[in-house]
Amino acid sequence: MKNLLTAFILLWALVLSGQSSLHFTVTMDQPSTHLYQVRMDIRGFDGPLDLKMPAWTPGYYWLLDLAKNVSGFTALSGDGRRLDWDKTAKNTWHIETGGAPEVVVTYNVYAFTQSVAHPFLDDGRGFISPTGIFLHPEGHKDHPVTVTIKPYKEWSEISTGLDPVPGRPGTFEAADYDVLYDCPTLVGNQQILSFQVNGIPHAVALENPVDDSFRDKYVSDLKKIVETGSAVIGDIPYKHYTFIIMGRGGGGLEHSNSMAVYSGRNYSLSDAPGYKRWLAFLSHEYFHLYNIKSIRPINLGPFDYDRENLTHMLWVSEGFTVYFEYVIVNQGGLMNREETLEAFTHNITNYEYLPGSRVQSATESSYDTWLQFFNRSDNADNTAISYYDKGCILGLLMDLKIRHETKGKKSLTDVMRTLYRTYFQELKRGFTDDEFREVCEKTAGVSLEEIFRYASTTEPIDYGKYLAYAGMTIDTKPAELPGAFWGATVQERNNNLTVTAIEQGSPAWQSGLSTQDQLLEINGQPATRELLDKTLGAASAGDPITVKVTRRTGEKTITCSLSKKSRPGFRISPLPGATPEQVAIRDQWLAPDRK
Repeated sequence: MKNLLTAFILLWALVLSGQSSLHFTVTMDQPSTHLYQVRMDIRGFDGPLDLKMPAWTPGYYWLLDLAKNVSGFTALSGDGRRLDWDKTAKNTWHIETGGAPEVVVTYNVYAFTQSVAHPFLDDGRGFISPTGIFLHPEGHKDHPVTVTIKPYKEWSEISTGLDPVPGRPGTFEAADYDVLYDCPTLVGNQQILSFQVNGIPHAVALENPVDDSFRDKYVSDLKKIVETGSAVIGDIPYKHYTFIIMGRGGGGLEHSNSMAVYSGRNYSLSDAPGYKRWLAFLSHEYFHLYNIKSIRPINLGPFDYDRENLTHMLWVSEGFTVYFEYVIVNQGGLMNREETLEAFTHNITNYEYLPGSRVQSATESSYDTWLQFFNRSDNADNTAISYYDKGCILGLLMDLKIRHETKGKKSLTDVMRTLYRTYFQELKRGFTDDEFREVCEKTAGVSLEEIFRYASTTEPIDYGKYLAYAGMTIDTKPAELPGAFWGATVQERNNNLTVTAIEQGSPAWQSGLSTQDQLLEINGQPATRELLDKTLGAASAGDPITVKVTRRTGEKTITCSLSKKSRPGFRISPLPGATPEQVAIRDQWLAPDRK
């Protein structure tokens, strides 16, 4: 930390001496146009400049081609002389500076995609997702940057993880572009709540304010997440933290000292299960500041912002974070033991019920996320899985295995602490796949071959073996589902029923039904969701179902014979006759229910 501080002071000394500086000014005078106006002041850079905009946002593994939203690019010298420039790549602007000591670049950014990885602007809020707003000079990502944000005249709040520059309202600083790109900003009239943990300030920026009657509990619950989540690692690596919580939408994105999330809900206790899921979601994004922003696969940093950063280890970075989100809300008293076990059952069924679980491994899913996660085909369920779900399962197995082998003296928490201390704090780099396994097995004191084989193959998982370590059992006996099984997923689109997925090998698959077929009739009657559900619910194995569909080649009538389907419920419950040692691990693993 001392070396980083010294380097930062030296860099800023250069800036203040006039040798080189980078400063942005962002304005949003007409938010209904969804256009940000950006000015970039560049001083003290010799020779031509190549300014680049990232093609993606770290944590959001999909090439977004953010440069497509840039327009009106201009480049002038400090004295107003127009400079020649050209685009040399889809996200690169080449400027011939002609030796000018100062260069002023201006451009607009169209921002009307509601996503935690895209900039957004309307008359309700401005969300500055920095990779889609700020250009960096190629070869100078390590240069300090300052940013001045000028809110729309009707707005008064700026919420960000960036450090404010003393004495300069609305101006913030970043030690380098990696820091800048890691700090989104919310601009508007958001409600600001606050609390402290270990003397460190935490701000909560809410686009949709919480009711006064709920505010104290909401702040208290967020504080518990921070206290319990940070206790897993035993260190808080930031000097301030900001929760950016926007309105209706989906998704969340982690950052080193902030998170940006869409709530999709009002913060009401009337939906207790939904509120607990919401807290678990916030716990997930918070714990990411450790597991991926600090503890990370070596391929995920320093980032290449131009192209995919591929890794086999997202089952650890994302999946283990899912596991710890439930551990955190349980240990923090926000979710009881039964609810936590139900959450683990949910992850297991999500994984096991997918036909893709017999096709794709967790390591393959991690590597192929750039192709499939945000761009899933209508056949994805048959060929792919979620590394979130299987990674959570593998984290659960590994935690119980370590606890069992060390007689409760160590756990997966010790693995995370060792990775944090060794690779983040001491070596200041990510870990390799082999180094991760070495730390896990050294902590357990035994080989973890089976768990790592589960990660890299589609081998069936022996859940009962691992849950028994904590005196738990799991129901893996198949039970027949009610009604008849067809195998087609149907959604209502524009008042029509459309087939959106078909399970491989199912009656619908065998009959020749196709995804994107539009249902016109079911057994001779006009197709409706209600009719389809009623027909399948009342049918038995062997009964026929006849549907008339329309597709690219015209109308077609298809008849298939329905079947029955059986599958386990995977309910986790206490093992009768558990030994004192098993019960001790259980109580150490999950907090007993609070009366």
